[in-house]
Order: sequence, then structure tokens, then C-alpha cells
Amino acid sequence: MVRRSVLPQPTPLTRQASAARWPAAALAAMMSLALATARAQDALRPVPAPAIPAAAPTPPAPSPAHIRWKTSLSAFAKADQEHPPATQGVLFVGSSSIRMWPQLAQDFRQLPVLLNRGFGGSTLADCSALLHQLVIPYRPRQIVVYAGDNDLMEGQRPSAVLGSFVSLVQGIRAELPDSHIAFISIKPSPSRAALLPQIKTTNDLIERYTQTMKDVRYIDVYSPMLDAQGQPRPELFLPDRLHLNAAGYQLWRSVLAPYLVTPQVPVPAPAPPAAG
Repeated sequence: MVRRSVLPQPTPLTRQASAARWPAAALAAMMSLALATARAQDALRPVPAPAIPAAAPTPPAPSPAHIRWKTSLSAFAKADQEHPPATQGVLFVGSSSIRMWPQLAQDFRQLPVLLNRGFGGSTLADCSALLHQLVIPYRPRQIVVYAGDNDLMEGQRPSAVLGSFVSLVQGIRAELPDSHIAFISIKPSPSRAALLPQIKTTNDLIERYTQTMKDVRYIDVYSPMLDAQGQPRPELFLPDRLHLNAAGYQLWRSVLAPYLVTPQVPVPAPAPPAAG
């Protein structure tokens, strides 16, 4: 007689342990699958490109005035390096009538610091555009400006010339709020007699503007440079009939002198009375 082998029957405890192992195994398998999936996704994800460093700001392009007057500006910079000027002086700036004033420093020798920053052929628009090269670095207490006839010669309208002067004044006020400004009226010259109506209109516009501004003066050299017939006096000019001669500059000196701001000298306090 063949005997059957009897398999051991699981006890309640072994059933319970086996049941507990199945969820743990399933959880481990799920975690392994999730980890593998995440790694696969990371492998497929594109690698970000390295950050491009920010470009340095592009310096502003030089203005037409900077290009046109590069040689003059370089000469002024060289002169300043060789002989650094003192601040709080009187600065003359403008076109050839300023540049060609041969005795400017001597004519106003009562001023301890006087700078000539005239550059021939320049316009009032140029003076405004080059403000930070011609005026601001010197921190002057007064700026005396002569320009405008070249603007008119180039076809600018009187209102545009006024606009250039207003821009110049506003630029100075923004940087040097306590400075004084004087505008020498556009002169009447024989070679530009055809422009006299525009010159007169421009002068009138600028004079009216200065009357609305504190510490901005209008200096009239136009009127004393006309003869009895209202024409430019030829004896005040060089043979080119455009630029001033010695007599012309002598007239300018006498007209300008009362308008120049001399340094303020403190008044000494009165001495205390002697003890008695």
C-alpha cells in the first residue's frame, strides 16, 4: 500500500507573515519602478545651455558736435592737463569772436581766474551740445557766451537759436545752479548785413528770455556797433568784414565790464568795543 506524503499545512502565524510580506514587496517594486522612470526622464530632459554673460553697455555714439570739434576739444584737454585751471572763475565760451580776442585776460585783469574756451566757427547749438566738455568741468561762477550768428548763417531760424540758448541755460542750471550766465548779443557785421533782420529778431527773443531768468543777463553790443543809418560800423572790423579788430574789442570790453561777476570779498566784522 502506497502512502501519500502529507504537506505541512500553514499555520495561522505563517499565513499572517506571508500576507505581510506581499505588500512590502509590492511597495519596493513600485518604488524601484518610479526611481527608474525618474532617471529615464532625467536622461531625456535637455541640458540647459550655460548662461551667456551680460554684455557691457554700449557707450553712446559721439554727437556731430563732438566729431566736428574733436581737435579743439583735444587741445583744451591738453591745456587743462598742462595747466589745471582753478574753479570759480569767469569762463568765456563761444565762436571765433571769443577765440580771437587777443587781450581777453589783459582786458579783464581784475578777474583772478579767466578762461577762454572759444572755438572758431562754432554755433550756439554746438556750445549746448558740448556743455560737459566746455563748461561744467571748470565749475565757473560766471559763463559769458557769444554765439548765434553762425547758426543763422547755416539757415537756422531765430526761434531755433533761442531754443539752443534755452537748452544751454537749462544744462548749466542743472549742474551749476549758483552760476551766473551772460549772453553777448549777436553782433552786426558788414559781411552778414543781409542777416540783420534775423539777428535783431534773435537778439530780441533771447533778451526777453533772460528777463524771465534769475542771474541770466543780456549784454547789448548790437546797438553800439551800428552807425547812424543802422548799418554795421566798418571801422570795428578786420578786412574780412566779419571779425573784430582792436577797436571792436575795445568797444566790447567797455560794454562787458559792468556785467562781469568779481569774487565776493567778505566784509570784516566790526571790532568789538574796547573794554573800559
